[in-house]
Amino acid sequence: MTDLNIAVLINLLGWAIGLALYAMLLTMSVRTLRLASSLSNADPVAKDRQAIAGSASKNGFDLLPLATALLGLLWNAGAFVTQGLHGLGVSEPSTPAYFLLGASSFAALGFLPAVVVHSALQNLNQTTHERLRRVLTLVAYGLSTLAAGMHFYRAFTDQQAASETGLQLLTGGFVLLIVGLFLLTRREPGWPRAVWATALAVFAVSALHLSTGDNTGNHEQWYVELIGHHASLPLVSAILYQDYRFAFADIFLKRALALLAYVALVVGAFGFYVWIFPTVFTTSDFSVVGANSNAGAAINSRSVGVLLALWMGTGLLYVWLQRAARWFVDSIVLRRVDYTALRLEIARVAQKHEASDELLDDVCMRLQPALTAREVSWRTIESIANVEAADMLSNGSHVENDLDSFVPPLQNAGVHARRRGSRQRTVFTVPTAELPRYELKIGELAGGRRLLSDDFEMLEAVALTIARRIDAMRVTHERCEQVQREQEIAKLATEAQLRALRAQVNPHFLFNSLTTIGYLIQTSPERALETLLRLTDLLRRVLRSTAEWVTLGEELKLTESYLDIERARFEERLRVAIDVPPQLHALQVPSLVVQPLVENAIKHGIAPLRAGGELSILARLVETPDSESKELRITVRDTGAGASAAKLAEGRKHGVGLANVEQRLRLCCGATARLHIESAPGAGAIVRIHLPLRSAVTSAHPHRASDNQVGAVGETSTALAETRMDERKAG
Repeated sequence: MTDLNIAVLINLLGWAIGLALYAMLLTMSVRTLRLASSLSNADPVAKDRQAIAGSASKNGFDLLPLATALLGLLWNAGAFVTQGLHGLGVSEPSTPAYFLLGASSFAALGFLPAVVVHSALQNLNQTTHERLRRVLTLVAYGLSTLAAGMHFYRAFTDQQAASETGLQLLTGGFVLLIVGLFLLTRREPGWPRAVWATALAVFAVSALHLSTGDNTGNHEQWYVELIGHHASLPLVSAILYQDYRFAFADIFLKRALALLAYVALVVGAFGFYVWIFPTVFTTSDFSVVGANSNAGAAINSRSVGVLLALWMGTGLLYVWLQRAARWFVDSIVLRRVDYTALRLEIARVAQKHEASDELLDDVCMRLQPALTAREVSWRTIESIANVEAADMLSNGSHVENDLDSFVPPLQNAGVHARRRGSRQRTVFTVPTAELPRYELKIGELAGGRRLLSDDFEMLEAVALTIARRIDAMRVTHERCEQVQREQEIAKLATEAQLRALRAQVNPHFLFNSLTTIGYLIQTSPERALETLLRLTDLLRRVLRSTAEWVTLGEELKLTESYLDIERARFEERLRVAIDVPPQLHALQVPSLVVQPLVENAIKHGIAPLRAGGELSILARLVETPDSESKELRITVRDTGAGASAAKLAEGRKHGVGLANVEQRLRLCCGATARLHIESAPGAGAIVRIHLPLRSAVTSAHPHRASDNQVGAVGETSTALAETRMDERKAG
């Protein structure tokens, strides 16, 4: 391949790449202008503020990038037609339109530096050097206009597309403008970008002097042609990388790097076949089959096999080259987040959240920098109609803009679009099993980037992870609520049962007391009146107290009031001894749990004996059966008639007092409370109650239990479903 062929190929490839890059810049500029227009229409105040401050250009909301793209397209298209086709052997027409097209392409190239200078000066602070800025801008456009006039004059008079004098004027004039631009912008933020962009534009013009090729077919070396005719490529590449880096990298750079690597691989394989392979094997391996052979002149089979192997090898390696190019652009150039690690991180963090709002906020916060999005938010879908509409359009995600018209779903992405203006947001539905569902809204991406297939795959996986975690949280919350409801129902039922048992004890106690008063009326009216007053006071206290738990001291006072009534009846036949340390009086016990035992001992133990008997009440702190803590033991002992095991079992089954006490202990304390009875005919009876420690202060104020308290809160009652504090303190 000669230098001429290589130069023609380089020129055609360069102009084709230039057309593609400037077309991309044109597309991105139009998108930016549409976005700026929609934002300005939505916020007139912001529009006026931008107009006053001159900040539109700072945000890219001006026509200069669009003008740059159009000029670059005109230059590359005109050069491709007027110079590239001639290099392919197509005869050039000698019409004025042909030369005007060539002059227009050179004029467009000459206006590129002026537009870049204008853009750089427009982004400066509007309050500084305003007159100097205008002068530099006018000089830049004046130079470009003068050079364009020279090109068109040359086309009309000499039928030549370019004027050498015009190119020299542009080069010298803009070199001086770069110096002025540097002096004007050196204290402004972003001045290196302005100076370098202008320098690249000037280089695109001045580099034409390096190439002396013309339309007669004369060309320089291929590298000189590359620099001379395609020096505008670095300018558009710099603009795209600076302003639309993600779109530039995703759409162009990945493919370009993969293609360049593939071309280099093919060239290397061809060089191996041409220069290295013949030196390894002998000349006879490449000998041609004789003239008398039926196959004619054919290449040796070994060389054919090597050539085919190189072809297939380079073709198979292209997939790996694409992957390597994508990895290089994503990891080195763009420094994108590893989506696999991001998905694992979100899945790990999701397990720590117990509320859907916090989970969605955390996920949005992590997705925003990973996607370089201006905004990532979420919203709730409450109604079934909204869910059905979303499901009808797609199973996963859609692209939402700002009108309510829908476009067909995109293939292979599960996406649909909703147009409302030009601002685009991609919406992913979080597919929870039940309502409400949620939507993740991905706002505009930085650098003109659009979501690609790997982005959609990551976002759909994240949405599914969120949905499964929210479903798990809802199941857990539903179970907790169900357990709470069951506990509340059990508590209400238990309280109702306790009230019924309490109501059962009160009449029983009242009837026995009235029987005693009736007996005293017959034998001692004065004592009967005194006893009646005591009973009235006792009933007033009992009926006013509705609490299920009372202190041991209060229970003993009530029991002593009852014993006063019974002493009036039995006189010296009833002898009572109460041994309860004062430090135990603050401990809580179920109400009316001691009095029924005392009443039962008097009725069934002491009353049948003519001589009466002794009744003792004791309370002590003892160790629990597991010896890990202490419990309260209350003992009621009498020296009465006693009872057999059969009679005792019948009384516990059908009687009121013992059965009532046992049921109330079970409901109030569960398995932590125990009732033991020891009795034999003629040997009296001993009744012991074991209760968990529960102090009055701890029960009323569970967070202010004093250190010198004897009692503590016991274990939880499963029937009441209340959480008791498990404080264990020595007495």
